[in-house]
Amino acid sequence: MRLHQLVIDSARRAPDAPAVRSSQGVFSYRELDDLANRYAAALHRRGVRPGDRVVLWTHKTLDAIALMQGALRIGAIYAPVSANNPAARVERIAAGCSPALVVTDADGIRRAAGGAWDDSVPLASFAEVREEAPAKAAPPPYESGPDEPAYILYTSGSTGEPKGVCISHRNALSFVNWAVEEVGVTADDRLSNHAPFNFDLSVFDLYATFLAGASVVLVPEGLAYDPTQLGALIRREKITVWYSVPSALVLMMQRGGLLADEPPPSLRVCLFAGEAFPIHQVHELRTAWPDVRMLNWYGPTETNVCTSYEVTDRDLGSTRPLPIGTAVSGDRIRIHPPREREGEIVVSGPTVMLGYWGEEPQKGAYHTGDIGRMGPDGMLEYVGRRDHMVKVRGHRIELGDIETVVAANPKVAAAACVVVGGGLDAKIHAVVVAAGPKGPGLLELKRECADRLPLYMVVDAVHVVPELPLTDNGKTDRHALLKQLTDVGSR
Repeated sequence: MRLHQLVIDSARRAPDAPAVRSSQGVFSYRELDDLANRYAAALHRRGVRPGDRVVLWTHKTLDAIALMQGALRIGAIYAPVSANNPAARVERIAAGCSPALVVTDADGIRRAAGGAWDDSVPLASFAEVREEAPAKAAPPPYESGPDEPAYILYTSGSTGEPKGVCISHRNALSFVNWAVEEVGVTADDRLSNHAPFNFDLSVFDLYATFLAGASVVLVPEGLAYDPTQLGALIRREKITVWYSVPSALVLMMQRGGLLADEPPPSLRVCLFAGEAFPIHQVHELRTAWPDVRMLNWYGPTETNVCTSYEVTDRDLGSTRPLPIGTAVSGDRIRIHPPREREGEIVVSGPTVMLGYWGEEPQKGAYHTGDIGRMGPDGMLEYVGRRDHMVKVRGHRIELGDIETVVAANPKVAAAACVVVGGGLDAKIHAVVVAAGPKGPGLLELKRECADRLPLYMVVDAVHVVPELPLTDNGKTDRHALLKQLTDVGSR
């Protein structure tokens, strides 16, 4: 089985079943299959061949999905890039993967024309490509090997240059096959697609849908963090499986009235991944939605989902961080150094990426850079990022440990910690979003930190803000947060 075979098979089984629901309308598997063949024919006519790269600089649309499928059908490798990216960043990505073609929408064409777009990077609109060949001109689907690259997801590298995570058919399907069975996805389901296509959460949204013959609801980028509209969409579109970063759920809970009414009648599974979910808000959601399955998934882009933990009533009395659980998708998890209770999370198995595009292939296990520890029940807990390890007055500190304590305060809806200053002047600042009309005071947080942490990890300052800055993928943007605090301090 290959990724592009999923739509082909579902179109054969149930051609009139809805495949994609979006602001453009509802499209059947027959329509998606025909459009994918049309793009495959057009790309082939343009000279795109197996192994070539096709960059998609676009909003989330039916055409974007069909072009991904068309690229796969001729053996090409697609690289989705959100329309929110400026032309300069798209050019840097193109410089890294040397695509045969960059396909964008009308807005992308306009933005490229308004800048200094490199003419050596081939650029075309969806409309141009779509009209170049009929679907019947598509060549037979390419027989990809399971370990051939299927797509590249670009993430921010530590050097500031985008890094392309290269994923094979085997990598993706090892996760998707497990996930469909675990969640019990069927043709009757409607899955949400909250994440942008360049974010690995979208792999489940799209390919679990296509494997099961279900339908996927594309959440427009403009609604992604509009809490009222998101809550309404879940009900209006009769979503049965929701998947997002916890920040989106917290936003809906705090500002969108998500829990003000009865649980959405169609919703049966709520999945979340990408960042830690504050434990008292997990309790709140679980209490309000007792009949909705809740799964906490973990895994960096380089591995997709490699561990899973199901939230149940037994978690309601816990004050510990929500576990990330045990290994899934055929993967194996270990802590490094070995025989330590806490250390770096290391993943090996079928979901581990082929490597970063343009660099040496990945060999052996992947060292995630995430710190984990084994909880008292044998479940893995996420502690934080290795690169969030800081030094304050000679002590090495993992900021995730402090954030866990701060986020456990019932007055806190969301929290992040940063260190401002250096040397003897380094201070730990807690930045929180209040869960009610008033956030916690500094003395209150100091007491709670002192009860659970060494004295050198007690916060020095607290700031209550309307919201935490987020990256395009919906995670807390620590760099923006630190800049906000330092800018304020310099005034």
